[in-house]
Amino acid sequence: MRDKETSLAERLSTAAKAKQILLEKARSKAAHNDPEFAERQAARHTACIEREARAAERKKAKLAEVEREAAERVAAEAARLHALEAQRIDAIERAAREVAAEAERKAARDARYAARKARKK
Repeated sequence: MRDKETSLAERLSTAAKAKQILLEKARSKAAHNDPEFAERQAARHTACIEREARAAERKKAKLAEVEREAAERVAAEAARLHALEAQRIDAIERAAREVAAEAERKAARDARYAARKARKK
């Protein structure tokens, strides 16, 4: 029955006081009031910086690896093209020798034909 005797205003003020007490209690337990909080924050910040540095190192190493692989591919392609060009030059020289040999054989054949014609006259 006592609840019915208290007025609405008294109940509201009691609730507000209780909320205020809980709020002050929570504030007193807040992390920023803790003396070790700054140390933990500094440790977290240091760990974050170290993590970012390691990630940057990994990224730098990966880029270097990609560049090295690209350079190897370019060198391999250049070597392949050089070998292909050497084969083409060799084929051209071989064809030129065959043409020269064929021309010599034709000249010899023509000379024999001309000598045979000269003998018949």
